[in-house]
Amino acid sequence: MAKLTVNLSGMEMKNPVIPASGTFGYGMDYLDFYDANILGSFSIKGTTLDPREGNQIPRICEYDYGMLNSVGLQNPGAHEVAEKIFPQMKQVFDGQVLANVSGFSVEGYAECARILDQEDVVGILELNISCPNVHGGGASFGTDVNTACEVLREVKKVTRKPVYVKCTPQCPDLVKMCIALEENGADGLVLLNTFLGIRLDIRTGKPIMKNVTGGVSGPGIFPQALYKVYQVYPHVHIPIIGCGGISKASDILEMMYAGASAVEIGTLNLTDPMRMPEIIEELNELCDNLGIKDINEIIGRAHR
Repeated sequence: MAKLTVNLSGMEMKNPVIPASGTFGYGMDYLDFYDANILGSFSIKGTTLDPREGNQIPRICEYDYGMLNSVGLQNPGAHEVAEKIFPQMKQVFDGQVLANVSGFSVEGYAECARILDQEDVVGILELNISCPNVHGGGASFGTDVNTACEVLREVKKVTRKPVYVKCTPQCPDLVKMCIALEENGADGLVLLNTFLGIRLDIRTGKPIMKNVTGGVSGPGIFPQALYKVYQVYPHVHIPIIGCGGISKASDILEMMYAGASAVEIGTLNLTDPMRMPEIIEELNELCDNLGIKDINEIIGRAHR
């Protein structure tokens, strides 16, 4: 049987499979389906400093190869997550998780990260820079190199744990962004968050979702997400978590060939809650069939 264990900046994982933020809650929602301890880790629901109710409904829309969502970071806030939810989470998951940190100001990001950084169940802080900058005209932090690096630097000042930055594909020059993030202290990258899209009601001609646009995810975006990982990998020296449209074990291998050290799987958790255990088993079998003894050895194979 292949060795599937991976190490992300000191966080040991049984395998490279990580349910993505917003699709796995805090682990408790999946207790009726399987034991979360079979996973490498998981990324908790996107957390902001203050509680948020999220966007108005409708905020989810399906398409043939996935879904669009505009949930709007609905969450109970960093203090409640740390004080009430993490103690419950530790009862169902033995490992460490990625704490997805979101915000709408530099100060909000930094304080949220500081609170979550103090928790022993957190192994990595996942900085989501796809949020709109309320003090910068509403544009995403992740589309401007200077603002993205400013957020990162302020977060690094108040935290001790590795900080991975989850980038947006809306960034006009992703390679430039990722190089700058590494230079400003990023310990790793998560590529990518969702692509922007829209669907219209065939009867009215109006946008289906209340927020008009939503993040496009699911198998339909896999080739684009794979290309972004492939494109960035030669230019950085920090780990990459590949994310976007992964739906089967062979997709995981492709992501790792492109340069990912681990993967996040999102939409699949919502459409088929039992797929994670199946994918991990399939990954074992596929590695054996391909003669892969240690999954770490295939990282970046496409570039060699």
